[in-house]
Amino acid sequence: MKAKKRNWFSRLTDIFFRPKYFFSRIVADGKMEDAMLKAFLWGLVGGILVFVINICRAGLDAFTIGAFFKSLIIYPVLAVMLLFIFSGLMMLVSEITGGERDWEIAVKGIASIFFIYPLALILNSLAVDCVSIWFISLLTDLYMAFLLYNIAVYCMHGKRVSVLFVVMACFVLLGCIYMSDYKTVWFMVKNIDANSICTF
Repeated sequence: MKAKKRNWFSRLTDIFFRPKYFFSRIVADGKMEDAMLKAFLWGLVGGILVFVINICRAGLDAFTIGAFFKSLIIYPVLAVMLLFIFSGLMMLVSEITGGERDWEIAVKGIASIFFIYPLALILNSLAVDCVSIWFISLLTDLYMAFLLYNIAVYCMHGKRVSVLFVVMACFVLLGCIYMSDYKTVWFMVKNIDANSICTF
């Protein structure tokens, strides 16, 4: 167990400080159980964080069986579902950019960045006003785009220029979200109090 914890911590530090090294080492070996477990556990951590943040903000009145069930079951299961959806999108990006067409590598690459959701929840919970909500949300979105770029280039071996065009298209889409009323929902995904803190 200790060895596994050290291994997970080592992977996280590699993603943060040596993304090219980390993503270049992802290979297809027929074992996707670890990737699905990773998504499930990060989903569980995210669900628990949402539950705890709710309790801290609203008090014990926020404690309900439904909310507890949602944190422990719905969030982890949803994370696994999103793993396969995002992996499918990564396969599409790889097809567009002339990269690998390996489903397993896409799943492993996407699963390795699921820690972003709990991290985004923690960072966004620190927001105290509208400016900090915008700044932190944009910062986490940009970092997510950076990680997806690394997956597309170093995991899926897509052509760098083509990947850059896809990332820029994603930035345009993200900009449209930030400029539209959909930003309220987008911010609330990461900060449950965004609607009350910031008048959109």
